[in-house]
This record gives sequence, structure tokens and C-alpha cells, in this order.
Amino acid sequence: MSRKAKLAEVRFGTSGWRGILGEDFHFAGARAVALALVEQLDARGLPGPVVVAHDTRFLGAEIAGQCAGVLAGGGRTVLRGDGPVPTPVACHAVRTRRAAAGLIVTASHNPPAYQGLKVVAAGGGSAPLEMTRDLERRVASILLRRAPSAADARPPSRRPLGFTAAYLRDLRRRIDVDAISAARPHLVYDALHGVGSGPMQSLAAALGIPFTLLRGDPDPGFGGSAPDPSEVRLGDLAGRTRRTRGLRLGLATDGDADRFAALDASGAMLPESDAVALLVDHLARQGRLRRGVAISVATGSLVERVARAHGLAVERLPIGFKYLTEALDSGRADVAGEESGGFTWGAVSRDKDGLLAGTLLIEQVALSGRTLGHTLRDLHRAHGASASGRVAVARPAGARSLGPGLRALRSRLGKRLDGARVVGVDAVDGLRISLADGFVMLRASGTEPVARVYAEAPDRERLARRLRAGRRLLAQAESS
Repeated sequence: MSRKAKLAEVRFGTSGWRGILGEDFHFAGARAVALALVEQLDARGLPGPVVVAHDTRFLGAEIAGQCAGVLAGGGRTVLRGDGPVPTPVACHAVRTRRAAAGLIVTASHNPPAYQGLKVVAAGGGSAPLEMTRDLERRVASILLRRAPSAADARPPSRRPLGFTAAYLRDLRRRIDVDAISAARPHLVYDALHGVGSGPMQSLAAALGIPFTLLRGDPDPGFGGSAPDPSEVRLGDLAGRTRRTRGLRLGLATDGDADRFAALDASGAMLPESDAVALLVDHLARQGRLRRGVAISVATGSLVERVARAHGLAVERLPIGFKYLTEALDSGRADVAGEESGGFTWGAVSRDKDGLLAGTLLIEQVALSGRTLGHTLRDLHRAHGASASGRVAVARPAGARSLGPGLRALRSRLGKRLDGARVVGVDAVDGLRISLADGFVMLRASGTEPVARVYAEAPDRERLARRLRAGRRLLAQAESS
């Protein structure tokens, strides 16, 4: 493949265009995306400025600057952040400043070698599929004829803006600040060297709560590991939370602060689906939910049981927060959550928001006076216990599509899996095998070179067994 043809390969995955910087992700492509966005907005007759932001990743400010210059050269007013900002803050700025769209330079939780570009629609959520497909076509045409160069850019007419203060003001208006200040739960927070430390410090100070910060210094290398708030990366947070006295909780967010992980006072990490169930229960008890709940097809069923107990409709949608955002935008749902640490409440945000999720958990602990673990055990007693989780399996770069193997696997499935009866099979998004007491799901990632196995079972022992069974099925699909 020629270099020119390779440069034309800009593909948007589950949450934006991502790749290894200098190989799969490049400046020429970023400038072409900016120009394609100008063309798209003009073709659709959509006026308004474009928000441009970046996180702490290597060369983020430089890429954002070139995108801003191309947008300005195309006649668009650019609202650029005045430094690294969390993705939820930038999305909030798109929505509240009535921007036509947003471009955020981020690769979220991917390893340090990655860089990426996320396109945000006017409502403040991830660009829908039809928008990104149109951008892909326009980008390919631009790169094959003449990619815009840095010399084609012009300086934006407006000075950089501070987006964070407005976001935090809006967030504080939606919570019980007095109750939190009175209870003073201690927040132990791990920023994973990402962009969440400044906003969380400011929020804790405004709420008047004790605050312990771990890995708060911005580092483009994220300490040498992916800024993903997974259990294996949060040992220090677990220990510090466990040793802290009084009412407390642990919280971590990923590199751009759109994903979160929550830890109980004991230092145990809450399963992501259970954390979403806690948030749904909290908002429903406070009378803040009236319509429904949107969740991904891989989210554990406790969320569904809790929501229905509060009289809320539940809609399961494909993996990718853009699908959940559409349910919020249409008015079908008030909140949305997924199995990978993504959650939002439509009153504040329309895309996944780790800062918002953490703040609501602080409020829950303050209002109840109980730890997250105690409240979760109550939910299990009231609505039935289950265990859900996921594992990632590396795939070689350039591996063929997993789709044919999954289709072949579907035709060979028996009536039982891991001793449980198969009650349904869905191939809309990967392969989801519904069981009488849970599910197993196989799917190739849309943001990194891995395949994932998702599962739910009645308890953690059977969950581990079911994840192993899913890995065996995945190996069969890869070899088909």
C-alpha cells in the first residue's frame, strides 16, 4: 500500500479515530478531519463555532492548534480551551456554548503511544455513526487530492477560553452541596497522571471535603502504563483508601476523565456495572429520574433490575456511548451507563463523564452516611446478586475481521454453555449469547487491537469460569 493510500485510511471506531502516533495517527489526518468537519457543517447549513480541546497526551496541544487553524482558515469561529481539559468538560462546552461541533485531541484510556481525535456533535455527545461515516468519506477525498498543511492554517481570532469553571458551577448546582459539606466524606482520588486532577481538586475544595490526590502530576507517558482505571493499576489507591479513617470512598478516572472506577472504604473496586446500578438507584431515590435508563448490551443485569424497581424503562443498545447519547437526546432516557466505567446523567452531560459519576457517588455516601459497599450489598439483597466482568485478549495488528469467525461460531453453538441453558443469540454487535442466568459476549474492540469477552453469572466463581469459556469460544472464532 502506498503512503498516500495509507494516509487516507482514517477510520472512526467506537469513540473516535485512534492509533499509534506517527503510524496510524498522524498530523495530516488530523488536519484533514478538521477540514472535513468544515465541509460537513457547511453542507448541512449548521452555523456556530467549533470547540477545540486536548488532554495531557504527547503533542496534544500542537495537534489541537493545527486543527484550530484549519477550522479558522475554513471560516469557522474556534473556541479553544486554555490548556488540557477533561473530555467531559469540553463536551459540556460544546453543549452550553451552542457550538456546531467539537474536536477533542485524546486517546482516552489507550496506552501512551496512542493519540486520537474525538468528534463531538452539537448536543455535546459523541458524533453519531452517520456523521463519522460522512467524515471518513470526506477525509479520504481530501487526503488523496491534497492534504491541508500546517501552512494552510491561520490563527483563530479568539483567545483561548477556560471551560472548567462553568462545568463545575453547573455540576454543583445539581447536587446537595450542603449535605456533602456537612458529612465531609473523605475522597481518595487517583488521576492516573491524566487531566482530571485539577477539576477534582477544585471540586473537593468547593465542597469542603477532605481530599487525597494520587498521581496528580500530568505525564504524557502516564507513568509508563495505559491510563485505564482497571483493578491492576489501582493498588496504591486501594491501600490508601483502606487506611484512611472515617466515611470515605476511592475514585479513579482515566486519561481524559471520561471513565471512572469506584472503590469501597475497604479498598475493593466495585464492578463497573454495579457502580452504574448504585448511581441509578441514588438518582432515582432523589427523584431526579423520570423517564428511563439506557445501557449497553454488555452491562450487567443489576442495573436493569434496580431501574425497573423504580418504575423506569430500560433500553439496551450496542456498545459505543454514541448510541446511549441518542437515547438521552431523544428524551427516552435520563441516564446512561455501560460496562466499561462509562456513565452520564443527561441533566449535566450527554457523553460519559467520570467527574460527574464520582461527584454523585460522593453525594450518595454523604446523604446515606454509609459506604458504597454497604449500599451495594443492600441492592444485592433487594434485587438479587449477580457478578459481571470482562477480559481483553490481544489481537495482532492488521488482524482480519472477527465477524466471519463469530458467524461461524454461532452456527456451531449448542443448547448449553457453562452448564446454563442458551436462551438466545444476538449478532447485532459482536456475538451475545443469552443464558438462563446471565450471558457471554464476544466482540472486537473499536478503539484498540484487542477482542473482549464479557460475561455475567450468578456469582464471582461462575463468572471466572464463564469468562474462561468465553476465551475458548473466542479462540475458536479467531481460528475459523
